[in-house]
Amino acid sequence: MNNPYDALVLVSFGGPEGPDDVMPFLENVLRGRDVPRERMLSVAEHYHEFGGISPINQANRRLISLLEEALSGHEMAYPVYFGNRNWHPMLADTLEQMKKDGIRRALAIVTSGYSSYSSCRQYKEDLEAARRAVGEGAPEVDKLRVFFNHPGFIESMTECVAGAIAQIDQDEKAGCHLLFTAHSIPQAMADGCAYAAQIEEVSRIVSSQLGVDNWRVVYQSRSGSPQQPWLEPDIRDAIRESAINGASDIVVVPVGFISAHMEILFDIDTEAQGICDELGIRMVRADTVGHQPRFIEMLCELIRERVHGDSPVAVGNLEAPPHVCAAKCCPAGVSGGRPG
Repeated sequence: MNNPYDALVLVSFGGPEGPDDVMPFLENVLRGRDVPRERMLSVAEHYHEFGGISPINQANRRLISLLEEALSGHEMAYPVYFGNRNWHPMLADTLEQMKKDGIRRALAIVTSGYSSYSSCRQYKEDLEAARRAVGEGAPEVDKLRVFFNHPGFIESMTECVAGAIAQIDQDEKAGCHLLFTAHSIPQAMADGCAYAAQIEEVSRIVSSQLGVDNWRVVYQSRSGSPQQPWLEPDIRDAIRESAINGASDIVVVPVGFISAHMEILFDIDTEAQGICDELGIRMVRADTVGHQPRFIEMLCELIRERVHGDSPVAVGNLEAPPHVCAAKCCPAGVSGGRPG
């Protein structure tokens, strides 16, 4: 069949790349949300602890480079563009450049493999808003399906977790707890989507493949009103519970993230690590999958699957997500959330 796409575009959350970017970036992120100013300033300090730079843009540029190399090997030499939801390069600017380059139709790769308003549907809305901003001649953009239970994602995640477990002393492995962590979202949002079930499924499959029984799903990085229920347990509480239950070592698995950004640098590598240090527990954080060879290969497989109209492949107990989401899937529920 004829290839319907002229290009690919990697679509991500965005992050500041210097101290002067931090507050404008956070204002973009939190616009229209009921987040106290004090919370914004607190998060800003997290970024300033790392020089006002989030690693997410650098990670995405690396992903693009690896993907371009892999695509060339598969004789799929698409140009790969890059656009963000909340910081430069902004989506509208990227689509404007694509228009100038003569791109008529593109396939968007979103840096989240799960279904929720924040990690899927909102990106589709952002793409449509960017197309409206560009106006006549803006390229059509289809979104690549979510991939949480694609064999390539499971294999990549399993490899990362195995590498982390290998760092635990052999005689301590029996007392090791696995905490699979993902970005929390409001309960009202979670009630309208399969996000929590998908996170649980990936964690179950990976644990099973590694023969690990002592695992649980936890959540992190919640924001918004304290009176608003969000997905729990919080990773900080879970670490303390693990200590009470006799954990000697903890492997933290960023199952909800494909690359390192502030939610990993601060919430896991700084804050969670600090709690473990206080409790005398050794913590090992598993690597993210976004630069793993099998993950990059998976993206090529997903692109080929979409281009040729092949049936989506999946492993585990949940069905493979469709190529095109239902019109009313994953409602916002409430303002908030940020998984992706």
